[in-house]
Amino acid sequence: MQDTDFLALLVHRGHVERADAQALLGRLRDGEALDDLLFDELGWDDEKIERMRRTRAGEWPEIPGYRIRETLGTGGTATVYLARDLKRNRQVALKVLSREAASHEPTRKAFIAEGRLLEKLSHPGLVRGFGVARAGPTFFSRLEAIQGSTLLELLDGGRVFAEGEALEIVLRVAEVLRYLEEKGVVHRDVKPGNVMLAKDGRVVLIDLGFAATRGEETGAESAVGTVAYLSPEQARGGAEADIRSDIYSLGLSLFHLVVGKLPFESSDDREVLRMQVMDSLRSPELKGRGISPHLHYFIEKMVAKDAADRYQHWSELIADVRGQLEGRDELDFSTPPPRGGVRPRRRR
Repeated sequence: MQDTDFLALLVHRGHVERADAQALLGRLRDGEALDDLLFDELGWDDEKIERMRRTRAGEWPEIPGYRIRETLGTGGTATVYLARDLKRNRQVALKVLSREAASHEPTRKAFIAEGRLLEKLSHPGLVRGFGVARAGPTFFSRLEAIQGSTLLELLDGGRVFAEGEALEIVLRVAEVLRYLEEKGVVHRDVKPGNVMLAKDGRVVLIDLGFAATRGEETGAESAVGTVAYLSPEQARGGAEADIRSDIYSLGLSLFHLVVGKLPFESSDDREVLRMQVMDSLRSPELKGRGISPHLHYFIEKMVAKDAADRYQHWSELIADVRGQLEGRDELDFSTPPPRGGVRPRRRR
């Protein structure tokens, strides 16, 4: 990092007063070294200067045995960093709980539970977990470092997915969620921001922060998950952990992938929750985009307001989507699928 950029970062993070930085800036432009100026003018010792450079002025945590390389992403309670595991000489992702979140016991316990759960699970479509640990006041979990982008990052960049690609992604995510179902786990936060397209071609589910045991109840007033993708029963609060809610969230994610936006949008979270409960899916966005009746059917069945009208098991959804993908070139898209399931006709 250039000295001028580093000085600006020190000011931004409150380590150097703006007036002091302006006085140093002129001497920097005259060719003097910033480290010498910090030592001579501000009285910083070599250890402090080195630590500030190593941690980007305190932006990166210091965790023994790891060297932080860059910030990968920041959420409401934790930040994920790309790091080098010095003992094992491998690249990992460190998910570090914020100080504020660590002081909140339920959040801290949920973070630890997620790290321990990921360590027990193994599926090629699920990020690998290497355990959770603590360094002083810092709680962190060690994860597989995946090179790629989340679906949300791609959508935010303007990408809209073709039908076949979107269905392939949904199929891969559904396979991971079926694996979790077999382990008695419901995800409860299925969304494009929690799915990565890795550079090696994998579709990877990366976050189990809201995962729960099947049938586990939340508080009567609690809505667990991300508002924009909540099922109606989740939006009402107090719903048991149920894979049919995950199916609804995956259906909204599929809609988002092929349309480029969500069907229920508002700047007010309470209004989004109301729409999730009360409003029907707006079909016009699915028309005029070359979307087949079969994809239209998948979305409508997955996001049915009544959980009993959705797919009831991941295996049902997987079988229908896989059948659609495998027979796609031969399918007759001129007629809609029957109400009871996807039974496309083949061209003769």
